[in-house]
Amino acid sequence: MQIAILLYPGYTALDLIGPYEVLRNLPDVEVRFVWHDSGPVAADSGVLLVGATHTLEETPTPDVVLVPGGMTTMTHARDERVLGWVRAAHRTSRWTASVCSGSVILAAAGVLAGQRATSHWMALPLLRPFGVTPVGDERIVGTGRIVTAAGVSAGIDLGLWLAGELGGRERAEAIQLALEYDPQPPFDSGHWSKASAGTRARATSLLARETLAAGQLTAPVRLGWAAAVGAVRARRGGRG
Repeated sequence: MQIAILLYPGYTALDLIGPYEVLRNLPDVEVRFVWHDSGPVAADSGVLLVGATHTLEETPTPDVVLVPGGMTTMTHARDERVLGWVRAAHRTSRWTASVCSGSVILAAAGVLAGQRATSHWMALPLLRPFGVTPVGDERIVGTGRIVTAAGVSAGIDLGLWLAGELGGRERAEAIQLALEYDPQPPFDSGHWSKASAGTRARATSLLARETLAAGQLTAPVRLGWAAAVGAVRARRGGRG
């Protein structure tokens, strides 16, 4: 079984490392980190490097497609080479999945049209222009053979969910114990609905600064504009 994790510059490390640590423990599995070129790719921290093991062209028909999020997601959601690969790989995949804002890339590729999906709370509004129903109160949202996870740490939950589907519950539970994944956070502000107004403001400010530092402040606007123009053109084309 081949699992392809999209590894683009500016990914958030835990988005892909979390599910990777789970899924690599499945039997007879090959995990590939894929990008335009093989070689080291920097995370959104600009410090951590993970190696792309294969190119997109070398991995046309993976059994599982997994797209992480990151500070540069909105830019890569306009990369036609990436979107074309996602569309083609999805046609034959057993599962197509995303973590955090990675669902925006799936949406831009047309994979989520007319479906429910989740994302990081800050990226949820960007799903709607692509005809997707945003879901902000579910950590894992599965529809058919597509499954999306909420922000960052939800990637571990997604990995276990997929492990259960691919390897069975007993295997997934054994992996969970091997990783000792038993969350007991010292604070209870991990979801928008639980956080105080002050915590929400500070988190929004933190992410805004990181977005600015990554040079991505206008990327969501450009992506939303492109989606709106595409929708108008599609409607006009439908009129014949």
